[in-house]
Amino acid sequence: MLKNFLALLPLIGLMFHQGTLDAAPPTAASSTSTSTATETNASSDIPTIQPSWESMAEHYHVPEWFVDGKVGVWMHWGIPSAADENRPNDGSHYGRLMYSVVPDGFTGKMGMGETLTKWHTERYGHPSEFGYEKLIPLFKAEKWDPDSLVQFVKHNGARFIMPVATHHDNFDMYDSFHPWNAAKMGPKRDTLKEWKAAAKKHGLKFGVSTHLYWSPRFFANARKYQKPGTPEWSLFNMDYDQRGYASQDSWNEHWYARCWDVIEKYDPDMFNNDSPYPSARTGNNLGLKLFSDYLNRDLQENNGEQTVVLSCKDAKADRAGFTYNLERGSSGEIQPTPWMWATDLSGGWFYRATAVNRMSIPVMIGNAIDAISKNGVVMLNIALRGDGTIPENQAAYLTAFGEVLRTNAEGIYGSRPWKVYGEGPLEIKTGRQGENKKDYSQADIRLTTKDGNLYAFVLATPTEDIVIKTLATGGVLDKTIESVSMMGSDETISWTRSDKGMTIELPKSLSDELVVGFKVTLASP
Repeated sequence: MLKNFLALLPLIGLMFHQGTLDAAPPTAASSTSTSTATETNASSDIPTIQPSWESMAEHYHVPEWFVDGKVGVWMHWGIPSAADENRPNDGSHYGRLMYSVVPDGFTGKMGMGETLTKWHTERYGHPSEFGYEKLIPLFKAEKWDPDSLVQFVKHNGARFIMPVATHHDNFDMYDSFHPWNAAKMGPKRDTLKEWKAAAKKHGLKFGVSTHLYWSPRFFANARKYQKPGTPEWSLFNMDYDQRGYASQDSWNEHWYARCWDVIEKYDPDMFNNDSPYPSARTGNNLGLKLFSDYLNRDLQENNGEQTVVLSCKDAKADRAGFTYNLERGSSGEIQPTPWMWATDLSGGWFYRATAVNRMSIPVMIGNAIDAISKNGVVMLNIALRGDGTIPENQAAYLTAFGEVLRTNAEGIYGSRPWKVYGEGPLEIKTGRQGENKKDYSQADIRLTTKDGNLYAFVLATPTEDIVIKTLATGGVLDKTIESVSMMGSDETISWTRSDKGMTIELPKSLSDELVVGFKVTLASP
């Protein structure tokens, strides 16, 4: 079988050196470049956002569709998805780790990289003979049906999708001027185009995520295995300094051109930069130029109204001017501006059958409600198989969450944080890469508000009367409670309120609900 795949590799010769492209790439100068002196467009009074954090902070705001929608689905899918599903490591860094050992063999301690290099050598061949580029023909997407997948995630609560356009491996998942792309090899399909068509057909917003900026460093060790002038040279970004690329104008301009190409071709409602970006620190401001150009393009196309979301992971969390991606993290308090909680459902960003789920379904759902109560928006990653299908264990997470969302939709979609997020013994800390994995109890309660009413969510199936101390008389709730009802049920709910809290008598119709939501109707002023 592998010989048949290898027979296809001469076609890669058509995908020649990086300097010879199918079409002229866009440049920073050819984009909607803005003057550094002009603050408004004199003819239309539409503000012009400058490539600076100060200007972006002044003008950027999170559009209502994103805050109202609350739930999105991220999709990591590509070459690593097609590698043997029993590999020992997650696919996010397959292309980096498979080159971890120098060509003359294995020595010393077997770390994560050495383990994968040894496994790859035994499974496919030595990296000098079977390099990362030879995995591309294995990536076929032969069962991929974006329309049915979008229908599935929409049914289970998603209001927007965000596929990865380019990961660290420098392989574009769309019809790119960069020769290494899914439209010309592998699946031979423009996956972004098809994702967007399905999203728009079913009324979902469409975002894209780029992870490109890491790629020169990502393939640093591949230099030990490759020779100049080979077709693979451009895939591995060998023309750029593996350590000093951040200060190379040629790389920064190439990064800008690739990102702008995505924006121009697919007009995304959301652009997520998941890696570093060119900055003034390295003597080049093309990162902020890309961000401001994206926002200015949106303003010009929508008569001065901002409709897009700009999210970023590798920027200071306390900076205004974008939506912060708190990847695999959490917030211990209500954030003043909307933020994004992004996590994966499979124990890794890319599909691997042997991956261990990061958290249980009840914990994931509790974390999601916790984030929403603190002004967060939930972004759940699904890692598709190489054939384009969703693994059953990930589908189970979305199905369970979908049931909770449908039952409690009134208190989730379109809601906003209240004066306090809630209460409970489980401590949630603010930070990236430290999300909660512990079980919630019925004492862990989260609150939202909408249309002048409160919504209280019990983050575990209650077994006794529910006490919400936050809603005690004489406390932060200074309005009269008119009634309490359980969302998704017609059962009459009995309750009392005192200086100890509001007590809800244990509903009789409960079974094994993962989250129990109550609407607390307040008296009008």
